[in-house]
Amino acid sequence: MRIFLTGATGYVGGAVLDALIRGGHEVTTLVRDNGKAAQVAARGAQPVIANLAAPESFRAAAEAQDGYVHAALDTASGRGPSIEKIALETIIATAKRPRTSRPESSPKRFIIFTSGVWVLGSAPEPVAEDAPTNPVAMAAHRPDHERLVLEAAGGQLRTVVVRPGVVYGGGNGMVGDIFKAATNGLVRVVGDGTNHWPLVYDRDLADLYARVVANNDASGIYHANDEGDERVNDLVAAISPYLPVRPDVRHVPIEEARAKMGPYADALSLDQIVRSPRARALGWAPTLHSVAGNAARLLEEWRAAHHSATR
Repeated sequence: MRIFLTGATGYVGGAVLDALIRGGHEVTTLVRDNGKAAQVAARGAQPVIANLAAPESFRAAAEAQDGYVHAALDTASGRGPSIEKIALETIIATAKRPRTSRPESSPKRFIIFTSGVWVLGSAPEPVAEDAPTNPVAMAAHRPDHERLVLEAAGGQLRTVVVRPGVVYGGGNGMVGDIFKAATNGLVRVVGDGTNHWPLVYDRDLADLYARVVANNDASGIYHANDEGDERVNDLVAAISPYLPVRPDVRHVPIEEARAKMGPYADALSLDQIVRSPRARALGWAPTLHSVAGNAARLLEEWRAAHHSATR
C-alpha cells in the first residue's frame, strides 16, 4: 500500500515509519530539509521536502497515495494548531478525490490522525474510547481536529483517530525525561506523584498503527496504552536501583510548576486511568505492560539512544 506519513523524524512518527516499512508498504514521508530526507531514505522511505503550512508544497506527492498517517507535531513555530488544521484539511480533500483507475472493490483509502489521551482530561476512574473529551490546555485544539477527521469518513474513505498514552522507549518522551533527570541526580515531580500516567511502548504503539492500516474495517477512535496504571512515583522508584547514585526527588507544587512550565505542568500532573478495548478488539496486545517492571531494560535503551544522539 502507498502511504503518506507526516512526522517521520519525530518520536511517534519514526516508530510508525519503521512498522509500515516492515509491513511492506511504500511510504512517502514529508520532511523539512535534506538532512532529514537522508535519515528517512536510509530507513526505506521516499522523502518529500515540504512544509505542512504550505499545502502546495506537498499536494502533488499526497495525491498519489492510498492512505495518510498524520503524526507530525509542530511545537516550535507557535502556530501548531493552525498548521495542523491546514494540513488535515489538505489531506482530507486529497483523500476524497474520486478514484479513476482502481475498482470500487479496492480497499478504502484511509486517514489516521494522531491525537492523544490528554484530550480526556482528568480520569481517576477507567475511561475507554467512548468517553467524552475534557482536554487540558495543551490539547484544547485536539477535539475539533478529531471531529474534522472523523466526520470526513464516507464512501471509499475511512478515518481513524489514534490516542497514544505517554510514549516510552528509546531516548525521548516524558519517561525519557525522568531517566535523564534521575541520571543527573535530581528528579522534579509535578504534584505528589500519586497520579497515574497511561503508558505505551513506542514499538507497541507503532504496531497498532500497522494493524489499523491493514484492517479495511478499522475506523473511529482507538486508545493506545499498556493499562499498567503506573503512578509517577512508581516510575522514579523503579529506576533508582539501577543508577550509581540514588537521585533526590523533589515534588513541585502545581502552582510553582505552572509558573515555570506553563500549561505543560497540568499535563504532567494529570491522573488518568485509560482503557483501550477497541484497539484490543483489533488483536492489538502490547508486548510491554510496565515501565517499572522493565526499568533496567528501558534505562539501557535510553542510555544507548542518548549516547547515539551525542556522538
